[in-house]
Amino acid sequence: MPKIDILDMKGNVVDSAELSDRVFGIEPNEPVVHQVVVAQLANKRQGTKGTKTRSEVRGGGRKPWRQKGTGRARAGSSRSPLWIGGGVIFAPKARDFSKKVNKKVRNLAMRSVFSAKFADKELRVVDALNFDAPKTKDMIAALAAIDAGKALVVTPEKVDNVYLSARNIPKTRATTVAELNVYDMLKYDVLVLTKDALAKIEEVYA
Repeated sequence: MPKIDILDMKGNVVDSAELSDRVFGIEPNEPVVHQVVVAQLANKRQGTKGTKTRSEVRGGGRKPWRQKGTGRARAGSSRSPLWIGGGVIFAPKARDFSKKVNKKVRNLAMRSVFSAKFADKELRVVDALNFDAPKTKDMIAALAAIDAGKALVVTPEKVDNVYLSARNIPKTRATTVAELNVYDMLKYDVLVLTKDALAKIEEVYA
């Protein structure tokens, strides 16, 4: 089993933990990770855009002028896409962009990213993140002490002081195990887990 040091908020090693081979020791499956990221980004799209074709624009039923003899081009409707106020050629329509990803595939993608983060030394485990009050300065100091610059901080449940302390730090975000996803883990350079969050992740993904 791979091992990792557990740090305190000052960056000192206070303990070590054995990591699950199934979660942190697999060969990352890049195609699966790509599939899940594409699906996740597609599912964020609203797909609510839409304009009208010539058949949907109100009016234009009467022929604007007779076919011949006026010297003007032939016209059958004032709602032609060539006219101001007319329809749109190949008009974009509202559609559902969502993609379905099986639970086993998503689970494999998560474990692939966990393993890649550990292999690339981009994983930090801290014994706890305790703040008496929301303090951005204290969070910056703690992340600097554990060498975590652009960091995704993960706690088992939402902790207001941790969330609020990280909220105003550029390129840093606090989240929970339940909200953790592949795209966010790839977006941030370092994954910071509390000891309790690590235990919950191994329970969920093992």
